[in-house]
Amino acid sequence: MTTVIEVQVLPHAEGLPLPAYKTAGSSGMDLLAAVESDMEVAAGKIALVPTGLRIATPEGFELQVRPRSGLALNHGIFVINSPGTIDADYRGELKIILANFGAENFRITRGMRIAQLVLACVQRIAWHPVDALPETTRGAGGFGHTGLS
Repeated sequence: MTTVIEVQVLPHAEGLPLPAYKTAGSSGMDLLAAVESDMEVAAGKIALVPTGLRIATPEGFELQVRPRSGLALNHGIFVINSPGTIDADYRGELKIILANFGAENFRITRGMRIAQLVLACVQRIAWHPVDALPETTRGAGGFGHTGLS
């Protein structure tokens, strides 16, 4: 299934390709850094990286921003609020909050693939207050109650 989404390319992203799926089975598209000159994310610091894109996400959907596994494993670079949510009514520039948990400073260059973008359906909630919830086998168990193996 394909969902068509309107995208506006801002002047500082001109010449960069739009996000695209790299393989037929990819669920995420790579987002590119639309920096005009190299920027550095110091070890232990957070940076806001522009993509140069404004997106009109359709009602009933959200766009989720997720880390790229290679950046996380090899450099300690994460999307700090992962997954970041782009709501259907947001019309500002898509910017990525990257955190450097690595030991070295990390250089971001123009066109570098910095995060992934995944389209997800959103369902709305209608709360129904009750005096008690139905019982389950698990009950209130959580936070590691099933152990490590």
